[in-house]
Amino acid sequence: MLAQEITLTATTTETTALGALMVEPEAAVSDAPLYTPEAAGVLLALLLLSPKEPKEPRGK
Repeated sequence: MLAQEITLTATTTETTALGALMVEPEAAVSDAPLYTPEAAGVLLALLLLSPKEPKEPRGK
């Protein structure tokens, strides 16, 4: 096997700056709604409790 030798040419300031960039959290790209299982129950309850459509009169 071949052994590779790697020499570091970065200064300590550059190394700490690179480390800070790697630790920095990513910014949110979008605020898209996330799936929550609790919302499905609420939506189902609202659907069941919603008023029914009015019926047309039969006499006319």
